[in-house]
Amino acid sequence: MNKKQKVFITGGSGFIGSNLIRHFFNMGFDVINYDIKEPIDKLHKDKWVKGDILDFNKLNDSVQEFNPDYVIHFAARTDLDENKNIIGYDSNINGVKNIVRIINNNKNIKKTIYASSRMVCKIDYVPKNYHDYCPPNLYGESKMIGEKIVRELANHDYVIVRPTSIWGPFFHIPYRTFFDTIKKGKFFLPKGHNPKKSFGFVYNSVFQIEKILFSDKINDEKTIYLTDYPPIELKTWSDLISRRINNNKTREIPVFILKFIASIGDIFSKLGWKSVPLTTFRYNNMITNMVYDTSELETICGQLPYNLEEGVNITVDWMESN
Repeated sequence: MNKKQKVFITGGSGFIGSNLIRHFFNMGFDVINYDIKEPIDKLHKDKWVKGDILDFNKLNDSVQEFNPDYVIHFAARTDLDENKNIIGYDSNINGVKNIVRIINNNKNIKKTIYASSRMVCKIDYVPKNYHDYCPPNLYGESKMIGEKIVRELANHDYVIVRPTSIWGPFFHIPYRTFFDTIKKGKFFLPKGHNPKKSFGFVYNSVFQIEKILFSDKINDEKTIYLTDYPPIELKTWSDLISRRINNNKTREIPVFILKFIASIGDIFSKLGWKSVPLTTFRYNNMITNMVYDTSELETICGQLPYNLEEGVNITVDWMESN
């Protein structure tokens, strides 16, 4: 009997990581979650090793003991709250460096996926190539540095994935807030704006990660955006959510009113409110197209297992049961 393939996942206690743990476990893999935080999915507590990716010795010992075939690195600080010093995002820099060093010295690991972010470029900036960066904040800058570390230091087989805006079961700010705001009847679209967005339902995202992990068709830059295809229209998405929850469509209001509400949100955000429903940053995201080339991803993954409506129904069912 063939031995189980082993997958070592960092950050498996978070949103995408929790779904990755479940996906690979259900596929029959032996899975370990290395994370400083307890899993949000309580069913996976027995697969959790408590550890910080900044603790090189603990991380190295855990990898050596588990002896994985594959590594998926998702551990990171992902909020946008730091605005003073990039050292606040050290997990995204020296944490990545620790992972690279450990895997460089472990020849049994067949492939590693490193999670970056679409925020290595601001939303309205179209990069010329994967080395063209324009981060909008310190979080994006830290992810840019993490990518550069991988490219400069890794001597093993790897792929960098840039998740776009991913949503679904176990999600949190900002897209859980988006769903909750619609549920409360407080979400409005700017009148006359219906941008297209490269967003991703998380069950599709973990399916794509699996396909990428075992593909030999990745581009020479070993980098790929993680998103559903084709891009969705924001109004179509919000209407599906609103109909599923409240049995009505999304309301639209004049742009100047939303701008005013966003400016008030900016004030509350500066005062320390961490889940403001609308800020200028989020308003600009609402009205701006965000579309990425998915041709390579489509070649690797083929048809996605879930369409937009199915993703909305699964997510709302999860919200209602949690």
